[in-house]
Amino acid sequence: MLCQLNINNFAIVRFLELDFKAGMTSITGETGAGKSIAIDALGLCLGNRVDTNSVRAGASKAEVSARFTLDDVPLAKRWLEDNDLDLDDDCILRRTISAEGRSRAYINGNPVPVTQLKSLGQLLVGIHGQHAHHAMLKSEHQLTLLDAYANHKMLLDAVSNSYQRSRQIEQELKQLEQAQHERLARKQLLQYQVEELDEFNLGATEFIEIEQEHKKLANGSELIESCQHTLSLLSDNEEANIGSLLYQSISLADRLSEFDPELAQVSEMLNQALIQVQESASEIESYVSNIELDPQHFEYLENRLSMAMQLARKHQVSADELAKHHQALKIELEDLSSDETKLDEIKQQLAQSREAYQQHAKKLSQSRTRYAKELNKLVTQSIQELNMPKGKFCIDVDFNEDAMSAMGSDKVEFTVTTNPGQPLQPIAKVASGGELSRIGLGIQVITAKKVSTPTLIFDEVDVGISGPTAAVVGKMLRSLGESTQVFCVTHLPQVAGNGHQHMYVNKFNKGGKTETMMTPLNKDQRVNELARLLGGDIITENTLANAKELLQ
Repeated sequence: MLCQLNINNFAIVRFLELDFKAGMTSITGETGAGKSIAIDALGLCLGNRVDTNSVRAGASKAEVSARFTLDDVPLAKRWLEDNDLDLDDDCILRRTISAEGRSRAYINGNPVPVTQLKSLGQLLVGIHGQHAHHAMLKSEHQLTLLDAYANHKMLLDAVSNSYQRSRQIEQELKQLEQAQHERLARKQLLQYQVEELDEFNLGATEFIEIEQEHKKLANGSELIESCQHTLSLLSDNEEANIGSLLYQSISLADRLSEFDPELAQVSEMLNQALIQVQESASEIESYVSNIELDPQHFEYLENRLSMAMQLARKHQVSADELAKHHQALKIELEDLSSDETKLDEIKQQLAQSREAYQQHAKKLSQSRTRYAKELNKLVTQSIQELNMPKGKFCIDVDFNEDAMSAMGSDKVEFTVTTNPGQPLQPIAKVASGGELSRIGLGIQVITAKKVSTPTLIFDEVDVGISGPTAAVVGKMLRSLGESTQVFCVTHLPQVAGNGHQHMYVNKFNKGGKTETMMTPLNKDQRVNELARLLGGDIITENTLANAKELLQ
């Protein structure tokens, strides 16, 4: 619960240090005194947006801090532990605002983003404003109120998660379908290109091989003529050839080595040269015998070479890269075909995801229907106690499996009848302003009992209520305060008198500047304040007696 609130230079507050207790605390004061300033200041600690008038005139900055005990708030404790911000059993939220409008947020002395203040603040404080009953006219807010009462967070999370999953798959499917036209056009082109290259069927190294063979055959006659001339020089010329000349040189060297052994090496070297010449001649003879100047084969090679170069130009690659390009196109075509398979798989995944969503949404709808019946009885009883004796309240839960959202497939509508014999109709059509206030207040009090938030603030939610009805409202809030810390800003003595404690807000001038103070009242002071609320500025014996009666 909220134990302490410190306010420095906020709005028209110079300094306030407030200690709070459990139970219901009534907050009253004259009109314009600033009864809601403390709540606005607390709102900053809970992550609310900074207003341009937050800093007191003449001050360089405003600072607000709130201290909470977490004995009975396991969710907040777990949140602090998960975010490495825990500190014993207390939690201190602090916010500073500069005169220029810049703000900083702290949890237990650690600087944090404002979003973290908001996340933690929702677990610590629930604020019900004076215009909450107007929001109740909207279907989405009616749904929120029902879910708050039902407290089926796990069902809501399951629906939200399955909805987000479906949306994600839908987006992926949409992107694939948008690209499908381009993909089909590309696939048709690739199929034509691959079929053309498949038909030509050029091997990985074939172009280099046929290019070399074509060059060989194109120069076949010259090769044969040159080989034959070389053979003539090596061995075939009867008059003179290298082989016979080497043979003669070897004979002379052998004779010379007989005279001088040092020349034996010359003879050996010449013998090796003769062997090389003979082997070369043999190679050339074999090569010439294997050359076939086949015009048809040459024409085949020339056509294949020409076609390869033509296809290479068509695909804008070099001819020796054509086979590699062919394989790359085949892989791309296979990938596009697999995209078609993926499209079918995603459609199947989407169908499964939507089916899972429908199952979760139906369970959520069943829970809403169950708790709606329970809430119908409680709200009907509440509004009858609030001076609408023949009033009846009913929540319609309409499940529409074609409607999908993160909140489920239900349309929720609050209906009411305030007079006997009248049918139930949407609350916006039937209820007057005062009736709407009473219905809204009844729902807020009932739902607040089901929410685990340890501190609840009701900021002038009793607007439009008076007389005996106000007394019932006061009793409702006091009853709620038995189990939850409740703050109630009110102008009704019947409500204020039900508080376990009472704080008074007054505004005054000091040194030419306006200040606001909030002070706790003792029993006598409470009697005087309730008498003021009952009778205005002039307090009489009658109003004092009435005030004492209210406190009793």
